[in-house]
Order: sequence, then C-alpha cells, then structure tokens
Amino acid sequence: MITLDHIAVAGEPLAAVTAQVEATLGVPLQQGGEHPIFHTHNTLLGLEDGLYLEAIAINPSAPAPDRPRWFDMDRFTGAPRLTNWICRCDDLDATLAELPDGFGTPVDLQRGDLRWRMAVPLDGVLPYDNCAPALIEWVGDAHPASRLTQQGCGIASLEVHHPQAAELGALLAPILTDGRISFHVGEAKLMAQMTTPKGRARLC
Repeated sequence: MITLDHIAVAGEPLAAVTAQVEATLGVPLQQGGEHPIFHTHNTLLGLEDGLYLEAIAINPSAPAPDRPRWFDMDRFTGAPRLTNWICRCDDLDATLAELPDGFGTPVDLQRGDLRWRMAVPLDGVLPYDNCAPALIEWVGDAHPASRLTQQGCGIASLEVHHPQAAELGALLAPILTDGRISFHVGEAKLMAQMTTPKGRARLC
C-alpha cells in the first residue's frame, strides 16, 4: 500500500517559488536544505495529517548532477506550479514490483539524520507526463513533517488531471485509498485545494 506523503511545488529560483506559495497560503515556509545527488534545494511547510509541502528548485550554486534530476526539473520552465505528489510506502522494492516499468529505480539519499529511498526514473520523467506519484520509503523514524511548525494548513483535496486519468486511477486503485485524491480526464496537471488559517486556497 502507498500513502500520500507530501506535495511539491517547483519553480525557479527557490526564492520565487517560496514567495508564491507563501502568498497563496498566507503563511511562511521554513528552511529546508540541499538534496544530494540531484542538487536541488527546498523550503518546507508542515501540513495536517503528518503531511508536508516542499517548494523546490534547482540549486544554481551546486554542480550539475551526473544524471537527470528528479521531478523532470531539468526541463522545468514557466511560473511556479504544483508539479508532483509523493507517496510513501514501507517497502519500495515490493511496491515497484506491483507497478509497470517507468516508476523508477531506488536511489538512496540522506540529509543529516534523514534517510530515505526514492524511486527515480533514469530520465527523470514519471509516468503519465509526471502525473503519476513519485514513490518514497523513509528509512528509520525520522520524517520532515514531525519537525515542522504547524500553521493551520492542510490538503483538502488533490486532483490529478490527465488524458488517461481513468487508466492511472485504475492502476493505483489496488494500492492507494485516499478520499482526498481524485482523477479527472483533461490536460496533464495537478491541482490541490488547501485549507489555511484564512480559508480555502488553490495550488495548481
């Protein structure tokens, strides 16, 4: 089984995507850090239900990685936007074995005492035009959400739009049960309805 872990809003530079998320939700983000191997960096927001949001961008001060970056970030252009949803599982290898090829191969990562394994496609592009979830397995008990200040924000719903949305939904149905997540036929994009201290806000 897989469970929603966090969502990612990408942009360039990090200051711009952070500012847009803060303006949309009306709360400040917290400092994150550098991602080894892929040389991206982020800021973070703790969400209800043990979830979190990351604003992510390529770190221009870091060297170019020796492989394509995750989340298809090497091809990112345009304004900051919600680009990915990430689901955690207890056994990444077993979960990947239940899915068709394309969801990626495990990459071991660490930042401080945070350790995790992430399934990353060799070209950085997730199935269904990046609308399929990225898969993560946290190693040990440390998790970013438990270290972030709660500011009254949460995910009310997450809409996954894609021309083959019904196919994607059927593929994930045996391993994902979450009433907040729905699949809709249309142009490839993600949209999240967020709860905030000032009411509802939309990330897309």
